[in-house]
Amino acid sequence: MEIREYMKIVMLGAGNVGSYMSRALDTAGYKILQCYSRTGKSARELSGLVGCEACTDTRDVRRDADLYIIALSDDAVVGFINSFSFPKNAMAVHTSGSLDMSLFKDRIDNYGVFYPVQTINKQAKVDPGSIPICIEASNNEMLEFLAVLAGQIGSDHYHLSSHQRHVLHLAAVFSNNFVNHLYYIAADLMEKHDLPFDLLLPLIEETAQRVQKEHPADLQTGPAKRNDKMIIKEHLEFLSDNEQYKRIYSELSKSILILRDKHRDK
Repeated sequence: MEIREYMKIVMLGAGNVGSYMSRALDTAGYKILQCYSRTGKSARELSGLVGCEACTDTRDVRRDADLYIIALSDDAVVGFINSFSFPKNAMAVHTSGSLDMSLFKDRIDNYGVFYPVQTINKQAKVDPGSIPICIEASNNEMLEFLAVLAGQIGSDHYHLSSHQRHVLHLAAVFSNNFVNHLYYIAADLMEKHDLPFDLLLPLIEETAQRVQKEHPADLQTGPAKRNDKMIIKEHLEFLSDNEQYKRIYSELSKSILILRDKHRDK
């Protein structure tokens, strides 16, 4: 009998990550015993999808599960771990990119991290093969279990220390969250001047494709890379009615120029 045939899982969190994890585990044959969310609507929606019990109060979280997956906000993760009495023989993981595994120390013996490196929307269907899972564990047996778990939901796994995971999470903020914010600024500029954002999509797609094969330093183009002061000045003057956009443009241009020179000196 495979471990997934009898393992009972409690999912703490019914947001993007919790919903994705629950669906992936359910598809892989695991039993989601209960899902918790502070929001009753989210808990009920997820329970309906995977056929589990819904819970909206941490005091009602089941104590008979084999695995607790904590997919809450970072503050809520800390609060839950510090207040919950884990069953003696259970396992627990959190899915955070920024929290240390040591949060579990002295609370439970078998613990770890199961961090999906992807932007996830619970409404969208996501291929698990596109989501690498970073794992860390309190002991080798737990580490092996998390590696198997990742494989069974269809994801590649990487064993990272808490420090390495923190660096990865920071890099992910730069490469995803900040880049998406820049997309927002670009879309705002286009819309204000009656231009379709779709005009930029081939450029965005080309850059995304090339960065998978080449180092970003070798792909950098534009007026800052060329130190084209006349164009930079024109752009800054154009942005004079929006100090926020002007400041971002200026700082990024300076950074590109500095890193260009550093890369050239290597």
